[in-house]
Amino acid sequence: MRARDGRAILLPMSNSNGNPQRVRFALRPPTRHPPPLASLGLAKPSRDGTPPAKPAGSPRDLHGNPQRVPIPSRDGSPPAKPAGSPRDNSLLLTPAVMRLIELAIEEDLGRGDATTQAVILPETTAAAHLTARQRLTVAGLEVAAAVFHRVDPLIVIDTQVCDGSEVAAGARIATYRGSAAALLAAERTALNFLQRLSGVATLARAFATAAQGTSMRITDTRKTTPGFRLLEKYAVRMGGASNHRFDLGSGVLIKDNHVAIAGSVSEAVRRAKGRVPHSLNIEVEVDDLAQLDEALAAGVAIVLLDNLTETDLGKAMIRIRAVKPRPLVEVSGGVTLARIPELARLGVDLVSVGALTHSAPAVDLALEMEMTTAGQTA
Repeated sequence: MRARDGRAILLPMSNSNGNPQRVRFALRPPTRHPPPLASLGLAKPSRDGTPPAKPAGSPRDLHGNPQRVPIPSRDGSPPAKPAGSPRDNSLLLTPAVMRLIELAIEEDLGRGDATTQAVILPETTAAAHLTARQRLTVAGLEVAAAVFHRVDPLIVIDTQVCDGSEVAAGARIATYRGSAAALLAAERTALNFLQRLSGVATLARAFATAAQGTSMRITDTRKTTPGFRLLEKYAVRMGGASNHRFDLGSGVLIKDNHVAIAGSVSEAVRRAKGRVPHSLNIEVEVDDLAQLDEALAAGVAIVLLDNLTETDLGKAMIRIRAVKPRPLVEVSGGVTLARIPELARLGVDLVSVGALTHSAPAVDLALEMEMTTAGQTA
């Protein structure tokens, strides 16, 4: 039942004797968008990426009760950070990633946690154990820590492994201790990041393992989830694979549509050589052997053989090996794990696999909670 004007409504419930009683809930007026995070004690970051200003007054927990704040020591030294807190100098938790975390928290917690507020007592504490339900490669622990600490900075985190670790089904990865309400509020958002990023890392590990013992590298592409590029490319590295271009400004890659508009491979390369700085390599994507001949004659640094048949791929490698200096060779287009050994045998330098980020399945992780009491550990 919802009060459209935001007035308090009475819901029938039963007391401990089984007799009906009424409980008053004050509901917010319905809004098109979730209310600002400030209403939950979560301030949005500033536009320039500086840390958000703290709201006036005492910070509040999910139940509206005052939170404990670390107090500086008498000698003026700063208070110690809770164990497991994210590093301030982290290269992963950039302003863009923190904005993504804010958005993820707001979409799940923007109107509060009705279930937790109704069921869990404010003073309840708990321990939440992050456990793998399948064999996987871990990625995203620092992001998950940032989620938990954004909801409650007093949550204590104890990690048993680090990102990039391969763990078996049943392995305990981390434990989070603190307010049960805060743990429950952050649970789904933290798991969403962990399952996605660990899924990317796990698939990347499978491809990297297939290429192990060869000089060939497995790379990702720009086919990433919007907003997640930095995190997904990080997960690729945690799986043992490599990153391709991060963005359009990271290198010159002349693709089929560039060639179509420029008129030919030769003309596209000529224009690129006349306009780009010497520090940027020029790579050309070719779809057939005729385009490959143009690219080799133009003296490009890297050729990308896209969706060539097995027969044409073999012919292409013969022609490339005859060129001095030999350009780097990248292969893309429907590359499966089964093809990796053969591509390495042919002498391919790089294999770009879009599936690492656009098709990696989420891994199965669980956050299993148990209630604790003051002074106890789980």
